[in-house]
Amino acid sequence: MSMFLKTMIFHIFIGSTLMGTAVTALLVMDQASKMSILVAALTAFAVAGPVSWLIARRLH
Repeated sequence: MSMFLKTMIFHIFIGSTLMGTAVTALLVMDQASKMSILVAALTAFAVAGPVSWLIARRLH
């Protein structure tokens, strides 16, 4: 399996986990506006890319 495919597969799972964690944290802290949820989800999505690449590189 190619490195790119591994990275994309990991990104699906890691991104959704990080997004869920970020949004849940906002809800618990009672800071859940539309903009803060959007920013948290986009930030988690962006952070998931390098994390996925690092994990795929270790397993390749």
